[in-house]
Order: sequence, then C-alpha cells, then structure tokens
Amino acid sequence: GVEVGPQPQGVARADVLDKMRKIVKHGLDFVQLLNEGKEFPPCTIEVFKIMEKVDYPRNKNGEITAIIHPKLQDQDWQPLKNGDPLFLTLDGEVIPYQGNCTVYPTFINEAAYYEKKQAFVKTEKIKLTAKHLRSSVS
Repeated sequence: GVEVGPQPQGVARADVLDKMRKIVKHGLDFVQLLNEGKEFPPCTIEVFKIMEKVDYPRNKNGEITAIIHPKLQDQDWQPLKNGDPLFLTLDGEVIPYQGNCTVYPTFINEAAYYEKKQAFVKTEKIKLTAKHLRSSVS
C-alpha cells in the first residue's frame, strides 16, 4: 500500500493526487525493469522508523490539557531536540520535549488521530542498505 499525505479527511487535493500518481508510476517502472532483467546496484537510503505514538497531556478525567506548541505545528519530519517546545497548556505554559536523542515527529496534530489519543508519532532517522538486486527469472 501507498499512503500519501497528509490531507484532511474528505478533501481531494490535486498536489497529493499528483504525488500519489508519481510514486505508483515509479513503483510500476521498477517492477517492469526488474522483470526485464535490469540489475540494480547496492544503495543506501535514509528512512524514518516509528519509535512510539505520543498522546496529548491529559488530566485524571482523560481530558486534553495542552495543545501542540505553535513551533511544532506543521513541522513533520523536522528534528525535535531535548528542550524544544512540544505542547502549550491552556494556561500558556510550555511543555518541552524531554528526550535523550533527537527525534523526527510526524502526523503532528492530525484530526484523524485525536480519537486514537495520538498527538504525533516519534520517529528516528536510520539508514537502510539494499544489496545488489536482479531478477532470478531468466
């Protein structure tokens, strides 16, 4: 499956549709070239691995007590370091990120995830190496 986004629920965006078409085309081109016997050299790419889902701060009744800090809003895939603003309470208090490593948040403040108690997802940037690849079909 391919998920391209973000985009609000029930909204069709031309830019997101264009990205989806391009990624599907690249995938199909790859399959065709592999089936034709093209060899692909080893390569290394950076990817983001999910570490954990992070909920909003809540009170004892389960009610949200802080919102995403404005400096974090719309900063998907950008580095978040220890001490950076994370949440903002309704009283104006900044709740900073407290972590021992830089993370890369994504799905920040997505409406579809409120009911799932998810303010964002913490990811880490890692490198994956693919070995030489060629079809075994002759």
